[in-house]
Amino acid sequence: MEGGGGKEQQMQIVCVRSASTGEEAMGDWAAAEQASSRSALSLFKEKEEEIERRKVEVRDKVFSMLGRVEEESKRLAFIRQELEVMADPTRREVDAIRKRIDKVNKQLKPLGKTCLKKEKEYKMCLDAYNEKSNEKATLVNRLMELVSESERLRMKKLEELNKTIESLY
Repeated sequence: MEGGGGKEQQMQIVCVRSASTGEEAMGDWAAAEQASSRSALSLFKEKEEEIERRKVEVRDKVFSMLGRVEEESKRLAFIRQELEVMADPTRREVDAIRKRIDKVNKQLKPLGKTCLKKEKEYKMCLDAYNEKSNEKATLVNRLMELVSESERLRMKKLEELNKTIESLY
């Protein structure tokens, strides 16, 4: 503080001395004013640099804390996973079996569709087969009737011929 008071006294002395000379006083006063503005500017720059340094320090601290928080989160997740495994040791097996069941279900769907399609085709073929079998049976019966009718007619003709031949003798 004394250094600041000493500067003021020096400036007053310079001002008093130069007041008598006129122009010199104005030049000294302007020089003193310029020096004080330069010192204020340098003081302002120093404070700005200090603020910037502190900002960088705070930012670095925040990033280091964030890094630690992320590491701790990972450790916590790992511990949770280990606790779940300890709480239910068959859980993994159950999950594996569920996944296998889902996989088999996915495989069964197309097989079921194929099975239904084949059943429909089978029913259609069976119906067609039964229809043709009935038609065949009907035709066989009709054929048997015709053969019987033909035989009966031929026998009748033979008997007539036989009678005709017997009557000739």
